[in-house]
Amino acid sequence: MRVNPIKITEDMKVSDLIKEMGNSGVLGAGRTYRATELLSKMLKDPDMKIFFSIAGPLVPGGMRDIVVDLIKKGHIDVLITSGANLTHDLLESFGGNHYRDYGFDDEKLHESGMGRIGDIYTRSEDFEIFEKEITLILDEIAHKKNVSSIQGLIYEIGARIQDEDSIIRNAHLKGVPIYAPGIVDSMLGLQLWMFTQNSEFILDAVADMSHLSDIVFQSEKVGAVILGGGLPKHYTLASNLLKGGVDAAIQITMDRSEGGSLSGAPLEEAKSWAKARAGSNLVSVIGDATIIFPLILAGALDLSIEK
Repeated sequence: MRVNPIKITEDMKVSDLIKEMGNSGVLGAGRTYRATELLSKMLKDPDMKIFFSIAGPLVPGGMRDIVVDLIKKGHIDVLITSGANLTHDLLESFGGNHYRDYGFDDEKLHESGMGRIGDIYTRSEDFEIFEKEITLILDEIAHKKNVSSIQGLIYEIGARIQDEDSIIRNAHLKGVPIYAPGIVDSMLGLQLWMFTQNSEFILDAVADMSHLSDIVFQSEKVGAVILGGGLPKHYTLASNLLKGGVDAAIQITMDRSEGGSLSGAPLEEAKSWAKARAGSNLVSVIGDATIIFPLILAGALDLSIEK
């Protein structure tokens, strides 16, 4: 079968572009097509539970509404993320924002009360409001119960958020559990630690596994969408080791495999650990998730409508 050139026309839909990538069939274009096809199948399979893993600055990087929309449409059954993404979701829920076009002189940024994430910027006054508001919420939760799992704490926070665009709030409303195994390594975790210095509140990190393992064992099939790597990726795959691994998975990462890190590991490697089943459908796409995933998702939704 020959490699065909990609043809662009003025009236193309996203799915048309993806199909042209599939006609080429090789390199990143071919992988993007295969990931789109797989995501479309995963979203349409009523027996498949979708574990959605996000690492890196995807919330401050503009992906917040995409995640919320997937939650509202019932396309995410389990969300696994970093404490940082939860922090930035709450930052916006409390009235803060993420900014751009402030330059790269980090010493001047610090002097002016700005923090930088690549070319994304935050203001210290927004974090001051975040600190105040999350402390009030933690205090209210601690008066209700003094021991909680991480997932249970995030669920309770979601019940107290008014922002209709919040990931945490919408996950609460739709009953989508959020797991953040590395929550302490974030501004939210720092505030939680500071809160516990004057409170009897205890966070039970081990308790999450009982809840998550129940979901794994009750799922006929599991499909994973993994944006970025790190702890969320490992927690997504490792939790499914309990039942022989995921049945399908899409990974978008910019990390390389040569160093042996999990973030850059090809999904096929997960088969050696029984984190992915033998015969499972796996597609890895190398690149920036803020570019590639919106393209893949739009294409998958187009394909779902067409078929």
